[in-house]
Amino acid sequence: MDRRAEFVAATEGYRRELVSHCYRLLGSVHDAEDQVQETYLRAWRAYDAFDERKASMRTWLHRIATNTCLTALESRGRRAMPSGLGGPAEDPVAVPLDGRPELPWLQPIPDALLPDDPAAVVTARSTVRLAFVAALQHLPARQRVVLILRDVLAWQAGEVAEFLSTSTAAVNSALQRARAQLARLAPAEDDLTEPDAPDYRRFLHRYVTAFERADVSALVSTLRDDVVLEMPPVPVWFAGREQVAAFLPRIFGVGPRRTVLTRANLRPAVATYTERDGLWHAHAIHVPTITSTGVSAMTVFVDPTLFPMFGLPATTEPEPRALADARVV
Repeated sequence: MDRRAEFVAATEGYRRELVSHCYRLLGSVHDAEDQVQETYLRAWRAYDAFDERKASMRTWLHRIATNTCLTALESRGRRAMPSGLGGPAEDPVAVPLDGRPELPWLQPIPDALLPDDPAAVVTARSTVRLAFVAALQHLPARQRVVLILRDVLAWQAGEVAEFLSTSTAAVNSALQRARAQLARLAPAEDDLTEPDAPDYRRFLHRYVTAFERADVSALVSTLRDDVVLEMPPVPVWFAGREQVAAFLPRIFGVGPRRTVLTRANLRPAVATYTERDGLWHAHAIHVPTITSTGVSAMTVFVDPTLFPMFGLPATTEPEPRALADARVV
């Protein structure tokens, strides 16, 4: 086996894990993939110096990936969600809905890019959920790194201190501050329903069917009283069932949707298409947060450029077989 083939065999199995690691740090799947490419380039250049007696291949690659992300974060602002920019909209009927595509918005990540090992999925499920990743973006870069290395990758405090060229006390202090900030911004959601649970499937079915039929009443019936609706790149957001119900007729003005069930952030997600000029056009990726008592968050990424990441077409003929087979009705 030549040296390059040996390198590929030794490192390729960690690619998905590295993508999820970089996604947590950066909040963007595009940026994460770029930094993983940079990680593999740096690793190849340094491969002759790799010594498995000093660190495992997994740890070595995560060190490189973390450094590339830290460098990237020096020149980039945090990835935002509308709720991180200010308070909820007060007038859901009159508030302008102009998008701000120039802002660096948080992005969902397709499950196809995340680890598929069952043990890794258990660890990743809570640490790639949108609320968690959005909260991470509020932490200073080094605090973000400390929390992920300690609480997600389970590095010892001394390992993190050595990596960051600081003291163990400084690492423990940063971790304590990061945990406190995260608890405030993304509290644990104990009533989240697992995707294979009957009530999850029931709420998801009702949610999707309501969008297909542009049925505001049916959609509102799936929502909790404390539901939050966000639609990046639209910078405004809505809090509470009453406010969301008042706003929904505005987004259903274009008529019914066609839907495709997909997966994002290790949760079921929904891709929606709208009809125009005799074709169905990619519109948005929905990543709803579904609990045992209903939908607590409608997170709708109105960004057709996300569709290729999910293996979905940008446009398609009305009622194509591929879409019809995938629809949840």
